[in-house]
Parts: sequence; structure tokens; C-alpha cells
Amino acid sequence: MAGLALGLTAALSAPAFANSKYSGIVVDVKSGRTLYSYKADTKRYPASLTKIMTLYVLFEELEAGRMSLQTPLKVSAHAASRPPSKLGLRKGSTIKVKDAIMALVTKSANDVAVVVAENVSGSVPAFAKRMTRTARQIGMKRTNFHNPSGLPNSKQITTARDMALLGRAIQDRFPKYYKYFGTRSYTYKGRRYGNHNRLLGRVKGVDGIKTGYIRASGFNLVTNVKTGGRHIVAVVMGGRSGASRNAQMKKLIGQYLPKATRGKRTAPALVARAPAVAAPKPLAYAELRNVPVPDIKPQAQLIQLAQASKADQAEIVTGSIIPVPQKPDLKAMLRQKALQVASLNAPRAPVAAPRAQAVRSVKTQTIRVTAKPDAVADAAPAAMTPDLPDAPANASVTVAANNAADPVPGWQVQIAAAESEHAAIAMLKKAKGALGSSLRGYDPYTEPVESGGTTLYRARFIGFETKTAAWNACSSLKRKRFNCYAVYQ
Repeated sequence: MAGLALGLTAALSAPAFANSKYSGIVVDVKSGRTLYSYKADTKRYPASLTKIMTLYVLFEELEAGRMSLQTPLKVSAHAASRPPSKLGLRKGSTIKVKDAIMALVTKSANDVAVVVAENVSGSVPAFAKRMTRTARQIGMKRTNFHNPSGLPNSKQITTARDMALLGRAIQDRFPKYYKYFGTRSYTYKGRRYGNHNRLLGRVKGVDGIKTGYIRASGFNLVTNVKTGGRHIVAVVMGGRSGASRNAQMKKLIGQYLPKATRGKRTAPALVARAPAVAAPKPLAYAELRNVPVPDIKPQAQLIQLAQASKADQAEIVTGSIIPVPQKPDLKAMLRQKALQVASLNAPRAPVAAPRAQAVRSVKTQTIRVTAKPDAVADAAPAAMTPDLPDAPANASVTVAANNAADPVPGWQVQIAAAESEHAAIAMLKKAKGALGSSLRGYDPYTEPVESGGTTLYRARFIGFETKTAAWNACSSLKRKRFNCYAVYQ
């Protein structure tokens, strides 16, 4: 009854400062309890709160070792043309990852957000898809991202509850990098930028994390507070002004922080910290036996595969700054093929489900590239413009999204293990082309593993909800002369 009473009280206590866009929530991080909630599940525009997720994905790249704080990020013409708030980066210049982080945390720079997106995923649409996919993994059920900056887009939506989840998850996953949100000011090329979050240094225990504003959203703020053994994350969305939004946040902190637990944390981490990468288990003969061996001469097949791999490189956009094509090693492929053929003559052993490997994955997907004019985000209210309608899609690009998050546990179908990532992708494309609609809705997925000092790439389809669905897909592949097996992982 106490919880019901608290909910009813919160539901009837919309602050007088707020407009109809107001939402709010306060969560006790240690227990996971919601201490205050007002329209916390109503759809809102995130504005520059979006950049919390942009940084989350960038931190994934740092954690995985694909980037460092000193990695230079190239600035495109599109990034340089973004409206304020911005650093004013020039086309063709570069900015280091650490400077990009600081610019997003303090200045909330829209040009920097696009630079990050393009250097990580190759394009803004590809990066936005990864942002949304990551949101789902965190538990953000009502959030969709379409750009990395928060500039107006009628389809870019979230809720106060989802933003509270993100504010908690980024601390759980990246305690090393979360500290940047506490930066009070930052100097870049001789110019000093103050943090838009005015509660830093003024409210005890506040150490971040992000503000946001566009006309459609009102003034937003996600705040983290740790003091006196208590820890809360609070969200205010839809303030009429920055000052009144901050006043409401102070009120929520003052009223609900004392109600948070001071004991040990009982709520599970929203996103577990990534474990140390263990040495991958070498592929056994039994697993190598599942690599398809077409009924043609091995050398001719390898040359054919290498040519297909080379052709695919023109379609695949990676997240690297400077693409480095992988040249097929025919000699190594011939040696591997010989090993595979030899393994066919070895006594068959039951194929055990391979253990999950703590390695990065690459997922391919086809996306639509949209062109859309953006309005100003996180700048002075006088500069705001209303949301603009989406422009029609005008191009499609096949993307290999680096560090696509590991798939959720489920049934998978493996068709091969190849010597190169591109060869594995070529096999997946060939299999998908052969079966057509039978594989619709199942994602092609590659995973590197080590075998005798050689890196092989498993070629799999994932997303099967049941064992029967995976077995049926494998049966269809076998009818098309693809060897395969189903595995739960």
C-alpha cells in the first residue's frame, strides 16, 4: 500500500513549472526501486540526451581495443555541416577520441557526434541502428534512435524510464570512462567550454551526466547522485527553461535521495562488465568436418571463393577510419582445405555444441540511407526550429557493423569456418541467396576463433527461437549442398 500511495502521490504532483511534455523519474540504484515516477513511460524526444548512447557505443569501441583515446577521427563534410551546438570542425580535419568525448560531455557538440558515428559504423544510419540495438540489450524498450546527436527527428523517441536505465547502465558497464561526465570545463584549441550541466559542483553528490534541449522536447536532464552511502539516478524531461528544470531536479534529489537505501547493492548490474578475453578454444576436427566441400576441384573452388570475397569488399563498409582490404591467402586456404578433407576421413565423433567465445563479432545487414535536414540541438531557445519530416530513402548500403553486440542466447546454424572474414561473409551471402525467403529474418553472423595459430571465421545464421526452426533451416541448407549443424549458444 505504501508503494501504491507513493505512486499516486507522484502521479498527482506534476510540477507547476512544467509543460505538457514533462516526465520524471527517480530510481534507487542500489535496490532498483522506483522512488518517484510521473509519466515515466510516456514517449518523449531525447534531444541531446541521445549523446549518452553515442558515448556508450564509443566506450564499447575503446573497451574492445578497436580504438584508443588517441585514435584520430576523420571529419566529413556532412559532420562539419551540422548546426550548433558544435565545435566548428572543418572537413578533412581530425579530432582525437578523447577530445571527442570531452566535447560531447561538455559542449554537446553535434558535429562531433556525427564524426563519432561515421568513424565507428561508416555512416549515421548504421550507427543509429547499432544505438537502438544496444538500447534493447540494456532494456530500453521504448527508445528508437535515428541520429547520434539528438537533432530533431520525429521517429527518435524515448521515455524517462529508458533514460534512467541508460544512466545506470553506462556506469555499470564503463566505470573507467563514466568519470568524463563529471568534467566541469574543457579547453580545445585554446577555447574553453563549460559543461551544460549546471548542477555539477553545486549540488552535493552530483557527478553527471547530461542535458538536452530541442523545442519539441523542452529542457531535459539525466542526473547521477552519490552521497552518504546512497545512490540515485533522476531524470527530468520537458522543462520550460533550463533554470526551472534544474530547480525541479534539485527538488527531486532533496525529496527522494533520503529515501534511497544505504545498504549493500542488491539490484543486478544492468550490463555486466566485459570479462577478460580468454584464449579461444581451437577448432576440433569434428567441427572442421562441417565446413562444406563442394563437388569441384579444391583449388578451383578456393580461387572462386577468393574472387567472390574480393567482389564483396566493394559492398562492405567497415567502421575503421581507413579501410584495409584483406587479400585472400590462397596457399593458406589450400592448406586449410587439405586439413578439412583429411578430417573427413577421420573417425566421426559426436559434435558438441561449441563454447561461447569472448571475441568480437561482425554482423552484416542492409540498411537504407536517408537524407534529412536537421535543426538545432542543445543551443539557445531562439535558435530552435520545429521537427522536420523524414526525407525518402535514396540509397542502400551493405554494412558490416564492427563490434555488433554478441547475440542473445539462442539457436544458431553454422555452415562453415573460413580463413578470412570476407570469405565467411561470402559464404553466408551465397547460402542466403540459395535459400531466399527461407532464411528471411535470420541474421548472418561471423565469429573469429583461433586454431593452431590461425584465425578462422565461423559463418553462422542466428536468431532462431526454437531448435526445430534451426534444424529445419539446416535441412533446407543441406538440400542446397551446404553442410551445416545447429547449436544453442
